[in-house]
Amino acid sequence: MNKKELLQLIIKKRSFLCVGLDTDIQLIPQYLLKYPDPVFEFNKAIIDATIDLAIAYKPNLAFYESMGLSGWASLEKTMKYLNQFKGQVFTIADAKRGDIGNTSKMYAKAFFEHLDFDSVTVAPYMGEDSVKPFLEYKDKWVILLGLTSNKGSNDFQFLETGNGKLYEQVITKAQQWGTPDQLMFVIGATHPEAFKHIRQLAPDYFYLVPGVGAQGGDMQKTCENGLSADCGLIINSARNIIYASKGEDFAQAAQKSARKTVEEMANYLPVFSKE
Repeated sequence: MNKKELLQLIIKKRSFLCVGLDTDIQLIPQYLLKYPDPVFEFNKAIIDATIDLAIAYKPNLAFYESMGLSGWASLEKTMKYLNQFKGQVFTIADAKRGDIGNTSKMYAKAFFEHLDFDSVTVAPYMGEDSVKPFLEYKDKWVILLGLTSNKGSNDFQFLETGNGKLYEQVITKAQQWGTPDQLMFVIGATHPEAFKHIRQLAPDYFYLVPGVGAQGGDMQKTCENGLSADCGLIINSARNIIYASKGEDFAQAAQKSARKTVEEMANYLPVFSKE
């Protein structure tokens, strides 16, 4: 999916919501355990209930890898199901990969060829040659960790380098590697004070924004400081949506929570040209 198609999707659905599929088998409704693949059954129900509201889905790879082969099978089935909706959703592999070039090349092959994700989250610590293999794929995206939402982001990302904070250097330098048509940044909603400055550093790039809701991030502040003329935000919500209910009505509850989030987003969504 290219940037134009992503923007058209946002306009069509009047939404920039990403549903995080952080599916924990211990937290899903117990009646699903009677199915051969309860994780996939849960994911499918969540997708079916929210597909008219969400523009993106983001499986967190750790939740699947922790279950070994069965978890990987659940992920493969989830992606096969999502890929039936090509053009209707944007898919994100929340993998946070980043290694030497040859290894990154294999990671890129796994996520972009085998699983056919539209994008993958990548850690920038090892520099340009660890990121470039992901950028070689046409109409695929790298979502680079810029300023993350976790408490530990203060340990390194705010360190002064002598030429700005470390996260500022990452965001500035990475723009030499990839264009706004193939590169996004992860910017946590738990740092609302930084959004306006980051938008100045990277005005034309999309940001994937975790941390709204359960982690304490504020939708209004994020939108007021982070939106661009072409939206420029994909706001992720996982727990608030997929675990809105632990009962048999979990899918309906997820739909209700997603709709409430999208209705809030509508207050801030830019007015797009009809052209």
